[in-house]
Amino acid sequence: MERRKGRDGGEEVIEQEPGSGAWKLKLRREIGLWSAVSLMAGSMIGSGIFMSPQGVLVNMGSPGASLIVWAVCGLLAMLGALCYAELGSLVPESGGDYAYILHTFGSLPAFLVIYMFVLVGRPASIAAVSLSFAKYAVAPFYLGCSSQPQVVVKGVAAMGILLLMLVNCWSSRLSIILMNVCTVAKVLSLLVIIGGGAVVLGEGRGHTEVFLHAFDNTTQQAGHIGIAFYQGLWSFDGWNSLNYVMEELRNPHQNLMWALMIAIPLVTVLYILVNISYLLVLSPNEILFSDATAVSWGNQVLGAWAWLVPVAVVLSTFGSANAAFFSGSRLCYVAGREGHMPQLLSMVHVHHFTPAPALMFTAAVALILIIPGNFSTIVNFLSLIAWLTYGTTISCLLYLRMKDKNLPRPYKVPTFIPVIMFLACVYLVLAPLIDHPQMEFFYIFLFMLSGFLVYFLFIYFQRYPKCLQTATLHLQLLLEVAPTTKNVG
Repeated sequence: MERRKGRDGGEEVIEQEPGSGAWKLKLRREIGLWSAVSLMAGSMIGSGIFMSPQGVLVNMGSPGASLIVWAVCGLLAMLGALCYAELGSLVPESGGDYAYILHTFGSLPAFLVIYMFVLVGRPASIAAVSLSFAKYAVAPFYLGCSSQPQVVVKGVAAMGILLLMLVNCWSSRLSIILMNVCTVAKVLSLLVIIGGGAVVLGEGRGHTEVFLHAFDNTTQQAGHIGIAFYQGLWSFDGWNSLNYVMEELRNPHQNLMWALMIAIPLVTVLYILVNISYLLVLSPNEILFSDATAVSWGNQVLGAWAWLVPVAVVLSTFGSANAAFFSGSRLCYVAGREGHMPQLLSMVHVHHFTPAPALMFTAAVALILIIPGNFSTIVNFLSLIAWLTYGTTISCLLYLRMKDKNLPRPYKVPTFIPVIMFLACVYLVLAPLIDHPQMEFFYIFLFMLSGFLVYFLFIYFQRYPKCLQTATLHLQLLLEVAPTTKNVG
């Protein structure tokens, strides 16, 4: 094994393959405990808490029920993260859901997961957050206008995606620093909203009457409840982000547990208090008819300082998109290393030591998806894919419990936790499909079917175009990238 300095000042790790004489690169373990907490909290705190409260309230019908949804969403995120922590101890590799399903159920199910997430899921998440970022970033230039030009919004979103791609390609360390800074800004902005609500309550100006009839008009329809959870859980998306970067996490088993025990309860408490602040300042009708709940809150509470809210949202969404880039590109990179994506995507830059091809590919797909993109549609689309995948991953844990009872487990959760999570996943997938079907769900089904065709054609029978190897070689030289090996232990 050899260590040397990279261009960004960090240490690169190169090892020689036994018996082959070939030197391969490894990802560096750059992520300590604080950065792990920052990555997890930064992935969760994005556009959701500033935009999703409206969606949760619309579908639940009452403020009290919407607060319960937010609390249950935090509980589900914690239970899910505990299950993933055990899976991470059993399969200590980057890739998250994909790595666990590949290890447990084999190639085809794992490919379908990576096919959905790499081509649609993660880039769509980046596209949705980038659209939110752009909407708030251009808002000061269109004051008094009923709507913003979509060309401008999508152009700014595209520039944000390209900027994040460059940052992540240049240095993982720089990306982590940006993530830490944005996470601090996010938490401070949420504390400002919570503090503002407390001041309003102390002055006796709050809409306290909403809490006297908190559960009036609560919906009983399973489909609407499922969609409300989709909107709320979108704000917690990222609770499993550390599992995608296990090979870059220092002291992975211990730091993974500490990070999730700190980040998820912190975010859950912040979200509930922020929603209470919204309900104290804004009436339910004002929340329902507001395109940007946080901005409406700021206009009523902060007065001349209301501009701080759009700035906070811009920083929050930018940081969330950066976290999605960081973890999502690793999923693409691991799939390339396992042969489920082109080999080029598994390579890292020989000097900057980042998965540059995977980052570029993720950015390219995200740029395509912002063209027809709509925030609410993307959230529902992603949520169904996500909870279908989470359910499959949790079933891996249950299957391994039955098949390999004596498998060494550095960390083990009580069996009732994965059972509860699996049932919750089944509900969140089936309830909207049965009670509140939408066209995007049909598109997901068709896309998943196409995955079977792609798998058998390109993976099982290996019918690659003859020019692919030549193109890979030329791109490898152009991008200055090299193959990698796993970094476990």
